[in-house]
Amino acid sequence: MKKITALLFIVLLAGCGLSDSNNTGGSSSQIPVEVLSVIDGDTIRILYEGKETTVRYLLVDTPETNHPRLGEQPLGKEATAENRRLIESGDVTIEFDVGDRLDDYGRLLAYIYADGESVQQQLLELGYARVAYVFPPNTRYLEDFEEAELSAKEQERGVWEYEKYATERGFDSNAVAENEKTDGEISTDECGIKGNINRKGDKIYHMPGSSSYEQTNPEEWFCSEQEARDHGFRSAGQ
Repeated sequence: MKKITALLFIVLLAGCGLSDSNNTGGSSSQIPVEVLSVIDGDTIRILYEGKETTVRYLLVDTPETNHPRLGEQPLGKEATAENRRLIESGDVTIEFDVGDRLDDYGRLLAYIYADGESVQQQLLELGYARVAYVFPPNTRYLEDFEEAELSAKEQERGVWEYEKYATERGFDSNAVAENEKTDGEISTDECGIKGNINRKGDKIYHMPGSSSYEQTNPEEWFCSEQEARDHGFRSAGQ
């Protein structure tokens, strides 16, 4: 009986010694690392266990800077610069989640800290990242990250400044171009002063709300009375 018990104990010890290089066993400890370079907004190169290793940030995604298909996306450079600033602000540590620690490209998947402050959460709060690539069980800080993302959304920071730029599938550069085009158009509400030239050649401008405004067909639009006067137009009341 004693021999059987001893044998079982040895087997259990051996089992405890087995490790899966792609699984963390649920540790939440932070590991000090040396950062070799910042690749983009959500990827860095570090020295880990004596080897140069690429780390992909868990649960976030930032605009690309040099994607083979997407190229450079709006705010990609800004996200990279902010990531670099945060990384260089203190001693860097990484933390693994309970699931896979490597992605399909062989990159480490981790949470990143600078002087104990979450780099991912700060990128989300500043609007340089969106919550993405959520694959359970690697979801330890998902709720915190979603709250940080919501704060940036409500304040229209970074990627959230442009409607429909950040999507569930990634970042749509066309949405930024469309937003900028719309912003550049003249609004008749803001530049709604009508400049009309009558049969006698008199240049007259008509203010919104005036009695003759609706029936006037403008030759020109102006954003202010001074602008109209500068173009040689006088007020309809003069």
